[in-house]
Amino acid sequence: MIEGKRVLCVIPARSGSKGLPDKNIRPLHGQPLLTWPVKTARNSRYIDRIIVSTDSEQYAAIARDAGAEVPFLRPEELSVDSATSFSVLEHLIATLDEDYDLLVLLEPTSP
Repeated sequence: MIEGKRVLCVIPARSGSKGLPDKNIRPLHGQPLLTWPVKTARNSRYIDRIIVSTDSEQYAAIARDAGAEVPFLRPEELSVDSATSFSVLEHLIATLDEDYDLLVLLEPTSP
């Protein structure tokens, strides 16, 4: 929380990369890439909730083990190459049962 404002962190992690398959779970310093933004968010005293948006049960398990929530798997239409981060965020926010004042987007490929 920042000055009374609730902060949501969203980490999008699609499994269908064609250029580098499974890039979001490739090891980086001995840990899947996806775990790094989760750990960064967990270390922040400002973030109230961390959600990973993914289309993969395997990715979801890794995210949960790292300390993030995965309340649902991303729909197929938001798991294609042409899906934007904005459309993924729109869907996630519309699906949540809570409101947040601020949103932090952390990409696994930019740890």
